[in-house]
Amino acid sequence: MSSLPVLIFDGDCAFCSSCVRTAQRLLGRMPEVQPYQLEGDEGLAALGLTAEQCRQAVQYVARDRQVYAAHDAVSALLLAAGKGWWLLGALLRVPGVHWLSGVAYRWVARHRHRLPGGTAACALPRT
Repeated sequence: MSSLPVLIFDGDCAFCSSCVRTAQRLLGRMPEVQPYQLEGDEGLAALGLTAEQCRQAVQYVARDRQVYAAHDAVSALLLAAGKGWWLLGALLRVPGVHWLSGVAYRWVARHRHRLPGGTAACALPRT
């Protein structure tokens, strides 16, 4: 099981992997980062997650075991990053901005296979 906090992402997605590497380079503080594929079902369950949740969106599990998904995970990550990043994380929680960041996250998630660094393997399964 991963230590907390931890950011769980889709390690099979080149776009997601690229985003994580960029965050690791830019952010002052980064939690442990783990592809959900390496956690296994038992490891994910211990974090309060399922593989399906992780296929659909990035997950951030805080020290207090609170789970944040999608744009809320990005906000939580930025809040914990320190420096000036916390301000951006707080902004993403402001009503209106929060809604818009959710729309943007879902659009990026649906189109990640078409974005720079994305490949056909990045496409989300059709539901």
